Amino acid sequence: MGPFLQGALPVLLLAYIYYPSFVWMAERWFAKDSYYTHGILIPFVSLYWIFRKRDELAAAPKTSEPWGLIILGSGALLQIACSILRIYFLSVFSLVLILAGTVVFVFGRKVFRVIWFPLLFLVLMIPLPLLAISEITLKMKFFVAEVSAYLINQTGMEAVREGSYLRTPHAVLLVGDPCSGLRSFLTFMCLGLVFAYQGRFPFWKRLIVVASGLPLAILSNVARVYFLGLIGEIYGQQYTQGTIHDVSGWGVFILAFFALVWITHQLEKPHVKN
Repeated sequence: MGPFLQGALPVLLLAYIYYPSFVWMAERWFAKDSYYTHGILIPFVSLYWIFRKRDELAAAPKTSEPWGLIILGSGALLQIACSILRIYFLSVFSLVLILAGTVVFVFGRKVFRVIWFPLLFLVLMIPLPLLAISEITLKMKFFVAEVSAYLINQTGMEAVREGSYLRTPHAVLLVGDPCSGLRSFLTFMCLGLVFAYQGRFPFWKRLIVVASGLPLAILSNVARVYFLGLIGEIYGQQYTQGTIHDVSGWGVFILAFFALVWITHQLEKPHVKN
């Protein structure tokens, strides 16, 4: 059996075993109003990072580590349970465990140290269960609506939050799921990890870059709802729909993205002591 066939057989076997999970994941990625449209890019980013490490991988000593079988076996047992119970979220997670365990068992811990982050980064392609997304989204959009109402009141106009509705004297604005900030947060968390992994700064600064995703997502969506609330009250509720609604979404996302780039750039600057 040639080397190519030896390598292809395990890949084909994993593809067959995880086919239902891959289908589930793809359906979530490409669903309307998906929170995981970035999911399809995650494996390619991981492969790119591993490719960039090819010289380190070639130089790293290869020694089989038996304890890798523990990780591999744990992933296999988890997949068996998930196949029976049809829990696709944990099923894809078990694939990451199997990949990590295989690397440790076949190539050793030194090879694993080179590519551990690209392997674990694959976890971010796994969509959260819908129930978890619903719970998080509900709390986040209530918070966004509450802060937006407060800011509008501080502007000198009257605004009241009723559930996920923002009411002003002449308009009613529904703070929908896309305005909760969860989608932006998931995207910025991935971007933050990309910037942190590729940046040249200490670990604590990497944590700041990653952690900045949540406040940026919330602030950008608060700004959007605040803006639409003012537009609805001043010009009429009809102007909060259509083009203005869509453009405001893209606008605040782009501003938040450049804010993340700016934060990363500032942290990369060398500290100059006077």
